Amino acid sequence: MSRPDTTVGTQPESTAAQPDMNTVVDSDDILLITLDTLRYDVACELAAAGRIPNLAQHLPGGRWEERHAPGSFTYASHQAMFAGFLPTPVAQGPHPRLFAAEFGGSESTADGTFVYAESNLVAGLASVGYHTVCIGGVGFFNRRGALGSVLPGLFDEAHWSPELGVTSPTSFETQVDLASRVVGRLPAERRLFLFVNVSALHQPNWFFAEGATADAGDTRETHAAALEYVDRHIGRLFAAMSSRRRCFAIVCSDHGTAYGEDGYTGHRLGHPVVWTVPYAHFFLEGPR
Repeated sequence: MSRPDTTVGTQPESTAAQPDMNTVVDSDDILLITLDTLRYDVACELAAAGRIPNLAQHLPGGRWEERHAPGSFTYASHQAMFAGFLPTPVAQGPHPRLFAAEFGGSESTADGTFVYAESNLVAGLASVGYHTVCIGGVGFFNRRGALGSVLPGLFDEAHWSPELGVTSPTSFETQVDLASRVVGRLPAERRLFLFVNVSALHQPNWFFAEGATADAGDTRETHAAALEYVDRHIGRLFAAMSSRRRCFAIVCSDHGTAYGEDGYTGHRLGHPVVWTVPYAHFFLEGPR
């Protein structure tokens, strides 16, 4: 069973080139997309088969990087990521992180890490001039109660509606439309940190597959169809985020989900299909 890295050893490089994040933060917009519940194996199969061309063209080498999730469900994983703990490369670490709060003795803070005094990345970026925006998807971003307000409450601006949520068959295109409006109204000189929690992969996802029914429920195949749906619209999001200046993009899953493997269904459990996630970061070049 795959497990997160917990010990200290040699420090191999991630398959994703490590940029100097201090230079990035000084000049670029930043986009963080979490493809909620996306499985690593499904993501890799679709990329190899040419079924997600808009994502695949940006993946380094055309391939997803295999990483370990920082949590087994949405809330835990996003709390970690907003503290700077993105999914961890599967090789033995420690691995230099892109972002880190000031913390004595941190073995994953390197020269190219953007280090902030605040308790979370969102506040750290806001402190150096970023406008921070959350476009929520799953229930932990719905602001309908105290728990659903914790994560969106970190941001200057946060959005959620049922049309962005897990039961909407047009959730991602609606999220992209909203993101385009956010970008369009922001003053050109103001840098933007945009976070999008994509709900389409999360159950229920049966309605993305032709011929599937609610009675049959979600399957690995409907999960894949949901990723194809996201890919059809993600190019517009990339175009919007690179319309003002260069954008540094991080696209990853927060955790996977089980569809019957070893008798398990769902997530918030310790199984390789939950802990193993796809990850990529890359630049979207701005206007020339």
